[in-house]
Amino acid sequence: MVELKPQDMTPVLNRLRRAQGQLAAVVRMIEEGKDCTAVVTQLSAVSKAIDRAGFAIISSGLEECFRAGSDEVDRKQLEKLFLSLA
Repeated sequence: MVELKPQDMTPVLNRLRRAQGQLAAVVRMIEEGKDCTAVVTQLSAVSKAIDRAGFAIISSGLEECFRAGSDEVDRKQLEKLFLSLA
């Protein structure tokens, strides 16, 4: 298994923090009885941000595997990771 380098994960962490703020806004919108369309639009943005963070994590892991020339890359495991975000 490939470990993630914290310095490479700074953009991912920033994206997740933004998504966390967006999600808090969605909760507030629902609590305040805001328009359904606006709530769903914001929820969609949160979902996309989280998906992109996941893809960035997976691609970072793949990049490390290729750099190291590792034979540890398990195709089934990678496929499962990608599909978990689909």
